[in-house]
Amino acid sequence: MIIEAHRSLLLAIDLQERLTPAMTGLEPVLANAQVLLHAARETGVPVLATEQYPKGLGRTVAPVADLIAHDDVLEKVEFSAAANPGVKQRIGDAGRPDIVVFGIEAHVCVLQTVLDLRSVGRRVAVVRDACTSRQPDSAQAAYDRAARAGADVVTTEMVCFEWLRRAGTPAFKAVSQLIK
Repeated sequence: MIIEAHRSLLLAIDLQERLTPAMTGLEPVLANAQVLLHAARETGVPVLATEQYPKGLGRTVAPVADLIAHDDVLEKVEFSAAANPGVKQRIGDAGRPDIVVFGIEAHVCVLQTVLDLRSVGRRVAVVRDACTSRQPDSAQAAYDRAARAGADVVTTEMVCFEWLRRAGTPAFKAVSQLIK
């Protein structure tokens, strides 16, 4: 099934200052996160971001935080964003049945969020090339488990072009420049 912009909400998980240095392959993950956030803006997809215990783990890293409205960043202590009452409320208020998820760590907060969202019937896409963990094997296990739970495991370009649906639009021109 195609990921449609008018049905989607983009959820960034815990891309924080004190977590990111320990992650494998962080540079492409942050680059893809920025592409997703720009594409969401161009296609009208609402964005939410979470921060796991920011007092201890810091805030969202600057390249990502710069693209998210301050009011759309929610603090949590639960590993699953979907278990946090404030996040759950904001997802419900958005009225978007499909959730596109990315962030860190793939095998902890991202996976638990995906599993909880799937358990309440949400259609979920995990953006594999915009997620990472400290250990590649942990991330791979998370993608496999998410897929078994019914989530789509996708790439940044898949999401962008499915949101766009056609060439020749101003959104296509803006997003395609980011992917070159």
